[in-house]
Amino acid sequence: MTRIDAKFAALKDQGRKAFVAYLMAGDPDQETTLAVMRGMPAAGVDVIELGMPFTDPMADGSTIQMAGQRALEGGQTLTGTLDLARRFREQDDTTPIVLMGYYNPIYSRGVDRFLAEAKAAGIDGLIVVDLPPEEDDELCIPAQAAGLNFIRLATPTTDSKRLPRVLENTSGFVYYVSINGITGAAAPKAADVAPEVARIKAATDLPVIVGFGITTAEAAESIASIADGCVVGSAIVKLVGEGRPVDEVLARVADLAGGAHRA
Repeated sequence: MTRIDAKFAALKDQGRKAFVAYLMAGDPDQETTLAVMRGMPAAGVDVIELGMPFTDPMADGSTIQMAGQRALEGGQTLTGTLDLARRFREQDDTTPIVLMGYYNPIYSRGVDRFLAEAKAAGIDGLIVVDLPPEEDDELCIPAQAAGLNFIRLATPTTDSKRLPRVLENTSGFVYYVSINGITGAAAPKAADVAPEVARIKAATDLPVIVGFGITTAEAAESIASIADGCVVGSAIVKLVGEGRPVDEVLARVADLAGGAHRA
């Protein structure tokens, strides 16, 4: 059982919804990212998604694209991202960390080396948005053999024929992308999302977490109420990008988490 599995089992026992928060590694620097990460659990974050900056982030909107660019310009590397997880684990051995990003940096490093280093750093799961299920032998199956969850995305265009293939080797949770398009582009409506979440839950026992476009505590509450939890990314990354103090960022995180936990 990974930390992700343990967290969702505990949330289910408590009758609570999950709040998942995304942060770009190295934006604007290592120490700021680490400070926000370390404050997230006390602010109500159940799972941390740590973005791996990449030069061509095709699924990301402008807020996260710019965060990745700032991180890369500041010298952020995959080694530095794993180091953030390692340093976080010095003080917190229970909060799950999911690395989210693209396959190219992993491929360049070498899959076996990457998985060994990620596991040693305290990473619990991976979301790699540009590897379809047809490529499961490339990373998904080796990752799960190494003890990491491989979390798959489902979208509004994942029809009933495609869904079983998407779910086949998924573990940890299913990330439902609530809107067509890129991150931060539009706000999802619970009434539109609910039937899709129900359709996915009918096909899997895994928790279904909804992300993309959630920017307020009210939206977090609304979306979490029809799923097993929600993900917020751009709204948090935007504050970091504006240079807001860490305490202010964490206060906003706590507000958003409070919305999800009221669901």
